Amino acid sequence: MSLALSTVPERKSTAPWVAFLLLLAGALFLAQVVSGRQALLFLVGGALGLTLYHAAFGFTSAWRVFIRERRGAGLRAQMVMLALAVLLFFPALAAGTLFGEPVKGLVSPAGTSVVVGAFIFGIGMQLGGGCASGTLFTVGGGNSRMLVTLLFFIVGSVVATHHIGWWFALPSLPPTSIVQSLGLFPALALSLALFAAIAAVSVVLERRRHGVLELIASNGEKGIGRFFRGPWPLVWGAVALALLNFATLALAGRPWGVTSAFALWGAKAFESLGIAVDQWAFWQVEANAKALAAPVWQDVTSVMDFGIMIGALLAAGLAGRFAPSLKIPARSLIAAVIGGLLLGYGARLAYGCNIGAYFSGIASGSLHGWLWLVAAFFGNAVGVRLRPIFFPAERVEARLTGC
Repeated sequence: MSLALSTVPERKSTAPWVAFLLLLAGALFLAQVVSGRQALLFLVGGALGLTLYHAAFGFTSAWRVFIRERRGAGLRAQMVMLALAVLLFFPALAAGTLFGEPVKGLVSPAGTSVVVGAFIFGIGMQLGGGCASGTLFTVGGGNSRMLVTLLFFIVGSVVATHHIGWWFALPSLPPTSIVQSLGLFPALALSLALFAAIAAVSVVLERRRHGVLELIASNGEKGIGRFFRGPWPLVWGAVALALLNFATLALAGRPWGVTSAFALWGAKAFESLGIAVDQWAFWQVEANAKALAAPVWQDVTSVMDFGIMIGALLAAGLAGRFAPSLKIPARSLIAAVIGGLLLGYGARLAYGCNIGAYFSGIASGSLHGWLWLVAAFFGNAVGVRLRPIFFPAERVEARLTGC
């Protein structure tokens, strides 16, 4: 039976319509009170959520199955995504404009805070059960446990803003773009060679462990039905994510990010509790102060994050798999709390998450994106070893999931 078929027909018929109406209402609202561009970014977020859900495009599980089992299909899909992204991004970033509008990459310092932040973020990925994008789309898809991870992700994010000045003062290299430092074509050649090398290493290690590469079974519908109801092949997800990130660059003038919104939401919540976060140095920076004072619908990252959750709800409803459950084992709940805090705190230290630092950072040619990848991978290795404490059933072979 196809995964797109539901044993709960009423869920299948209701959730997609709710999601569609939310997307429509949200887009109309944003077009009226902010701009048509903001409405389009919200819809791009919806498309990202649908893509992440239907392709089960998880960063966390892809790294876990490679670390534990040396199965590299998910890791190779990430390399395809990054390769297409740099082919799209680097020419635009080198020119400084896209379709006549100015654009810039997410280029940040590469130093101590990135190493520490990405490392603890990697541990948080495995304990929390998802990355930044994974947390959002699994929440939208009806995963109740991930609501806990998201809540503490937000708490960890805003707490980190209180300490961020100390971390950012630690030794680091200045923001470095290989596009600017090396030039367009050398930067492209170097990046593509590194992606190919990572994919090749994953193939060698997988064949050494298992003899052959894993074949991902095609158990979904065919034709147009598969597009709407899923599941999608990983490569579909890789291509769609690269194209949608490029659309974000064109509309927002910068690539896709996720976690800055979590810090903003947390800061607003802390303010409502009487905590004067506006007195913290981080929130006195002009751009951050302006975001804190403005409604969340004026923040691009927040709008896209809301879109991701609603897009995932739409996908889950179309697939007939929107079935939230509040039955969460105590150990799993504790892991969600710890993991969420590590995710939030680590993302702020590292100038981003698996999207803003890893995907968009590398797509921007930022050296800190590569540093993030290495440090986060080691953090994931530690997190994988810690998981059996909280998930005893995972002493069996790991499999790819959407987280």
